[in-house]
Amino acid sequence: MSSNHPQVPPNGRTSRRPRQGGRLAALALPFAVAGVLAASVSTAHAAPAPAREDRHGGSATCRGEGVDPGARVRYAADIVIDAPLSTVWTLQTDVARWPSWQPPVLTAKRLDPGPLRKGSRFRWTTPAPPTVPADAMTITSTVGQLRPGSCLLWRGPAVGEGARIDEGVHLWTFTKVGGGVRVHTEETWTGAQVDADVPNSTRLLGEGLEAWLRDLKATAEARSGHPRG
Repeated sequence: MSSNHPQVPPNGRTSRRPRQGGRLAALALPFAVAGVLAASVSTAHAAPAPAREDRHGGSATCRGEGVDPGARVRYAADIVIDAPLSTVWTLQTDVARWPSWQPPVLTAKRLDPGPLRKGSRFRWTTPAPPTVPADAMTITSTVGQLRPGSCLLWRGPAVGEGARIDEGVHLWTFTKVGGGVRVHTEETWTGAQVDADVPNSTRLLGEGLEAWLRDLKATAEARSGHPRG
């Protein structure tokens, strides 16, 4: 991991960054996971998202494995990125550099060497909402499936003091299309806290995924010389 990017302390906790935007204070559920606060942190500064197909359910897979079919909290979305597939794939799989282009990712650290592959593990942190004692939520993810340049799936818990998501399963697929690359993502959450309020949990999950797609699109297009207008 580059020294230019924050490191996760041994205890998995990190100092809280200054909270931005009024929507952070409005979060009512006692949990957060990577991307949930992305909408709160970056939406106020982001340009309107381009039109795309959004779905709350999904059926995509990576090497035959998909998100949790029994999860009550789920969201899926798509976006087309005007950039080479290699650029999009590198951004998404260079986990240690996520903080350089995703404001809500405070730290990200690979837990094993070499290229990202099935079985790889990484630990990352995001801000916790003001409704819980934690400064940050810590997510430890394990890659369940990966096909280079095509798809990626990881899973793992998100834990902070007073908050927990038992398991998040996150799937990504990448397909060359006219005009660039279609990126499809699906995620499911399971656990007592998220299941206690499925509509709000789903809303928060959706906001996080939409923000991730916007950040990925903006960064990939800027690097390929096709910045979003």
